Amino acid sequence: MEIKTIYEDNDLLVIDKPAGINCDDFKRRIHRLDKETSGVLLIAKNDNALDFFQKQFQKREVKKKYLALVNGHLKNKKGEIKTLLGRSPKDRRKQRVYLSYEPGAVNKREAETRYKVLQKFENYDLIEVEPKTGRKHQIRCHFAYFGNPIAGDKLYGFKNQPCPEGLKRQFLHANYLKIKLPNEGIREFKSELSDDLKQVLRDLI
Repeated sequence: MEIKTIYEDNDLLVIDKPAGINCDDFKRRIHRLDKETSGVLLIAKNDNALDFFQKQFQKREVKKKYLALVNGHLKNKKGEIKTLLGRSPKDRRKQRVYLSYEPGAVNKREAETRYKVLQKFENYDLIEVEPKTGRKHQIRCHFAYFGNPIAGDKLYGFKNQPCPEGLKRQFLHANYLKIKLPNEGIREFKSELSDDLKQVLRDLI
């Protein structure tokens, strides 16, 4: 599968990751995208660069945005989901939301996700998502918790959840990332919605 390069210099390679590719296959990947999530992925070209970029992620200095299609309709046009997240004891593949007063909430990590609705369809909302933290499966888990799981998400979706015609994976795309480069100042990287997801939206109209 041919992978499009968005940007490249001596320290950094930015690719447009297709769905179906495991980002752990890339040596020195700076952050992670789930296998079935497409979009902007950063890969360091040396160990110094890896350390430089990962520190920005750890300090929450990197701005990331995703496009997602969720089942049903969100109550508000924009909002914030702020919870604790940790591994689910019932299914080790999944994360789950913990409330602060729960006995199992000790040592769980804070997760914060902001969103705004871009377009409403009959049974779905297209949203822009900005995760302020970078927890595993954060976006998928948060919207399932809200009662609006990501369309096509087989792990976090509800039983008998409807799925748009032609959608073969979760509708989640990393379309924007802003980060400081070692010598080039702050740069923005963008990825257009992938063709399969564009077609799903056309079919919903």
